[in-house]
Amino acid sequence: MAQRIEDYAFIGDLHTGALVGRDGSIDWLCLPRFDSPAVFAALLGDSGHGRWLLAPASVAAVSRRRYIEDSFVLETTWETPDGVLQVVDAMPTGDRRADVVRSVRGVSGSVRVRQELVLRFGYGRYVPWVRRVGSDDGEALLATAGPDSLLLRGGPLPDPVDRRHAGELTVSAGERIDYVLTWYPSHLPVPPRLDPEARLVETLARWQDWADRRERGGPYEHLVTRSLLVLRALTHEDTGGIVAAATTSLP
Repeated sequence: MAQRIEDYAFIGDLHTGALVGRDGSIDWLCLPRFDSPAVFAALLGDSGHGRWLLAPASVAAVSRRRYIEDSFVLETTWETPDGVLQVVDAMPTGDRRADVVRSVRGVSGSVRVRQELVLRFGYGRYVPWVRRVGSDDGEALLATAGPDSLLLRGGPLPDPVDRRHAGELTVSAGERIDYVLTWYPSHLPVPPRLDPEARLVETLARWQDWADRRERGGPYEHLVTRSLLVLRALTHEDTGGIVAAATTSLP
């Protein structure tokens, strides 16, 4: 079931954006543009319409989250009976690609993490052909439906279960596991692998550089800054056009 709209955080790359729920599920994402059909549309239906869940398996897990500095790089900290875990979510900017980076980091203890990936194209209407592919840079999940392809790199990869992909992994203190989901036109070659850590650093710097151009001071400086950043994130980098909402219609 979808969460309340206020329970979603936004990440974006100035071409499109995703909504990440407090439960660690990306429930909305149109690729490669704001006006493209959604590949994750659980926000308007249920998990069968597409989502990407990455969160502790423990039902006792409690989360808090924040944007790192003046950016749309989202950091969620999960506290569980077995340890503390962080998940950093972002869509890298400045490279004209369409990627979602999810970085899972162990802070303390050892935490079991559950993953569920349900890929659906066309607002949940189309179930893609999904297969494992291998190359010199490792194994990946490749999903294709008509003109669109999605490639999941990272590990361990989830396994097929009843027209979805699911799995669990254990992350211990000091350990880091990165996942990258990449969209590309299905008739083109697979895009090269990116460096998740380097792209997160570069994306943080790009957001901060833009935010630093504002005039400082005033009693509501933080609120004004976040409002400006939201407007920037909803503005298409190429056209300068601004969307009314990150979704097709929900404000």
